[in-house]
Amino acid sequence: MKNVILIAAPAAGKGTEAALLKEQYNIPHISTGDILREKAKENSELGREIKSKIDNGEFVSDDLIIDILNMRVQKEDCNNGYILDGFPRNVNQAIAYQKMLDKIGINIGVVIVIDIDKNLAAKRSAGRVYCPKCKEVYSINTQEKKSKVDGICDKCGETLVKRADDNEETYMERYNKYIEKTSPLIDYYEKRGVVYHVNGNNGIASTHEQVVKILGE
Repeated sequence: MKNVILIAAPAAGKGTEAALLKEQYNIPHISTGDILREKAKENSELGREIKSKIDNGEFVSDDLIIDILNMRVQKEDCNNGYILDGFPRNVNQAIAYQKMLDKIGINIGVVIVIDIDKNLAAKRSAGRVYCPKCKEVYSINTQEKKSKVDGICDKCGETLVKRADDNEETYMERYNKYIEKTSPLIDYYEKRGVVYHVNGNNGIASTHEQVVKILGE
């Protein structure tokens, strides 16, 4: 199994694909945001530093994130690969991450970019609802992501809610920012020959089939 970096616009299905890969290959889904939030709960100098930054709305430095990732990817559950989500977000972070990998002797693996039509993604975003309790995400516009009972979470029975910013107008702003920030990162990885593009326009099953084919190469 290869290490995987997932890159995708909002509502392109990155979180869903990460969950499918985690289940199919039994490898960890590493979200830098989740790691930072967990570290912030620890009663340690590092935990208190991260908590302070999060509470004050400050960015956690790239060096600190790299240090945390360094520890995480060397744990035993990453021996057969892992899925990296939310990092790197820009070329500087990608360079720092590569230096870390070179130092500890881990191969970068593959970078999978889920491409999606902007208007389709906006429609998906407008139909997105989520569970406030377990955070499971559903869609009222996509058959594959609908809950079994309208408005009710399949996992815990909580009433589903909609984010205030999940509308088409706001989405277009988020999509344009994604393109602006992420295009140089994708170019950086394409020059290294590790990027694979998949078509995310045809739903969850199609996207996953393409990703599995790439990982099998």
